[in-house]
Amino acid sequence: MIFSSLDLAPDLQKAIDACGYREMTAIQEQAIIPARRGKDILATAQTGTGKTAAFSLPILQKLAEKSQSSEATGPQALILTPTRELAEQLAETIGAYAQFLPITVKAVYGGAKIVTQETALKAGVDVLIATPGRLLEHIEKCNVELSSVQYAVLDEADRMLDMGFISDVQAILKLTAKKRQTLLFSATLTPGVNELSHKLLKNHLTIRANKVNATAETVQHVLYPVEERRKIDLFMELLEEYNWFQVLVFTSTKEQADQLRLKLKKHPVAVCHGDKSQGSRRRAIADFKSGKVQILIATEVAARGLDIQGLEYVINFNLPYLAEDYVHRIGRAGRAGQQGHAISFVSREEERSLDSIQRLIGQKIKRIHRDGFEVNYRDELVKKIASHKRPMRKNKASQTTIKKRK
Repeated sequence: MIFSSLDLAPDLQKAIDACGYREMTAIQEQAIIPARRGKDILATAQTGTGKTAAFSLPILQKLAEKSQSSEATGPQALILTPTRELAEQLAETIGAYAQFLPITVKAVYGGAKIVTQETALKAGVDVLIATPGRLLEHIEKCNVELSSVQYAVLDEADRMLDMGFISDVQAILKLTAKKRQTLLFSATLTPGVNELSHKLLKNHLTIRANKVNATAETVQHVLYPVEERRKIDLFMELLEEYNWFQVLVFTSTKEQADQLRLKLKKHPVAVCHGDKSQGSRRRAIADFKSGKVQILIATEVAARGLDIQGLEYVINFNLPYLAEDYVHRIGRAGRAGQQGHAISFVSREEERSLDSIQRLIGQKIKRIHRDGFEVNYRDELVKKIASHKRPMRKNKASQTTIKKRK
């Protein structure tokens, strides 16, 4: 199905053409028309399948249809998202869709000057993108009024549950119009997301554009068994051998990210984690997108919201603590139908996490054993030691002690 068949507002269709969109993805085909008809929706689709267009285009179309007669004093559409990076990405993407429309799109999030955001809000906004914590700050300061919000979107709802934002989200939504339309989008379908949908949505339509908790079919998964202490050596060897043009590397901790950067000082590399300032993180992502940086090392903070055209390689230097986060991490590659590679370094301590990931994605990940990086598995070592055990001999001291006791 092509976008031109939707009979969208001319200026909206013009923007879609300018973005190079022609054919809709599965989630867009299933969600755009019912959303345009005013239906509440619970949609699950893997990262990189066009979710942003699926929920934002119907909203922009509705705003375009009534922009001439609107007397709203505050935002008419509210999109809540869990992280600063994702808020910025949404503002950039939706702003591109609205570039020819008389509609303002703005984002507010933590880590940026609240005074600057206050000025922007008071200047007027039609589509407001926000992280829950920062939006509550603006509400307390009376910088924004939400009673005019008729369209509400919860993007990455599963992540907001994980991060403990749901009570804030519910408090915010109570301030919006009672007859609002609510769209809940999630990369994974969990019991928590399902329960939340019944609390927030009315007579909703459930859309599953992919297998539950599936990864993109365009992504090839492989893993290298390796001792934890040898992971840096393995990465350096593979980087040298394959000469990856761009690679996104995920570590579990900020310390690991910084240590890896020191080892890679001969390469164009940037780091993105929670201790970096918002400006530093923004520059790192921008430099990586533009090709100035060959390697971007990130913690979980960058697992969502990154949309990098043509990214082929994602490296899991460490497996994530939550199996669902594996789906989000590797979703940075293989986007929009392109080929991608998810490469994981797995120590013996991470085998249990690997089992959880394989059960979640419904497939066994191919193992590649690299010469020089063999792993001694504990169970095998125990068996080997047990097979070579000999009967214990009593030493002379113990024999003497026994005789004395007699």
